Amino acid sequence: MTTPGVGDAVRERPPVSERRLHPVTPLRRAWAPVAVLIGWAVHDPDQAQRQLTRLTTTTLLIALAVLLPAAALYGFLTWWYTHFAVTDAELRIRTGLVFRRTAHIRLERIQAIDVTQPLLARVAGVAKLKLDVIGADKKDELAFLGAEEARALRAELLARAAGFAPETAHEVGEAPSQQLLRVPPGVLATSLVLTGATWATLGAALVVPTVLWLVTESAWTVLATAIPLVGAAGASSVGRFVTEYDWTVGESQDGLRIDHGLLDRAHETVPPGRVQTVRIVEPLLWRRRGWVRVELDVAGSANSLLLPVAPREVAESVVARVLPGVTVPSRASLSRPPRRAGRCVPLWWRGYGLAVTDAVFAARTGLLRRSLALVPHAKVQSVRLAQGPWERLWGVADVHVDTGANKTVTARLRDAEEASELLRGQAERSRTGRRDALPDRWMA
Repeated sequence: MTTPGVGDAVRERPPVSERRLHPVTPLRRAWAPVAVLIGWAVHDPDQAQRQLTRLTTTTLLIALAVLLPAAALYGFLTWWYTHFAVTDAELRIRTGLVFRRTAHIRLERIQAIDVTQPLLARVAGVAKLKLDVIGADKKDELAFLGAEEARALRAELLARAAGFAPETAHEVGEAPSQQLLRVPPGVLATSLVLTGATWATLGAALVVPTVLWLVTESAWTVLATAIPLVGAAGASSVGRFVTEYDWTVGESQDGLRIDHGLLDRAHETVPPGRVQTVRIVEPLLWRRRGWVRVELDVAGSANSLLLPVAPREVAESVVARVLPGVTVPSRASLSRPPRRAGRCVPLWWRGYGLAVTDAVFAARTGLLRRSLALVPHAKVQSVRLAQGPWERLWGVADVHVDTGANKTVTARLRDAEEASELLRGQAERSRTGRRDALPDRWMA
């Protein structure tokens, strides 16, 4: 009688089942050769125009007859040679028509998994699956999958990342979600109207081209300036409304879920324990209504917005879900820098404030557009004290707190002795916070 060896165990392991993307994917990828030609024409319009004038109708038709089938063949082949598979420890994506590339995405390194549906994808019933991975500069994605398949694959990846056995990961399914907040379209539109950046860009789009026309009388100069300014004005108002429309926040075991979008729908997740900083932003024209905007810094994730607009009390309750055990410091509890700080930064020093609680390091900046940054002590990676020659003259210093999202929160112009004590105290609070912090786990 023989004992089964390692080779027998390997042979008994079930084979990995590879899958292809949705059959509609070739239509998306077929546009790549056409996009290259369009990019060349935009980059060198004079040369493109000269080449087009040389073409006869027959030559143009022949070129189209060759280009369109070639683009379709390219789209089909890139789809045919793209596979993905889920193993016990990783998501494997194999791509490449000429040069083969295999991405091995370990499940424990996944930070967030988002499902997005551009407008045409919603019509076709497909979706993109985007993954935030530790150490990756950009999101890996699977585009496109069937809408239901994308949600099922997302649930399976989350279940496996949480430690569920592979044979039961399919049965776990997506964790149920409870809605916490939905931003009404009217409130969103009003908040955009009351945003100073919207009016600033609209004013620039009207004034700057007019002045340039009076000075240069060159239509090309006016257009080259007006188009980017109008685009910026649209992005700061209409673009934001379209993107942030029907913003809904729900709570589930795998984190806070965010759904939004008028044309392109996005289904994002803020994973538990990965939030490094929360910023409560309060524009000047929002204060009478008591509205705020909540932004995030998430380690390894591009998701940066939690609430586009909400009453302050509601926003604070949502922040408490993101940072359990954290209470947002009141305005009265924020201490200002000493009055001599005004010698370094006149007037604007009044917008600076600081509060350190048992849970967070909270620093406020801004006079017209206030921003209160909350950093849990456990998320602080390093603490630094900076003091320039002018600050040394007036006995003030800045204390910088660095987080795991490669971002810095600064307490500006504190008394020099207070800053030194804050430096030592924050280092100790950070060590204690990391020691007592709960592990960051999916579906904990």
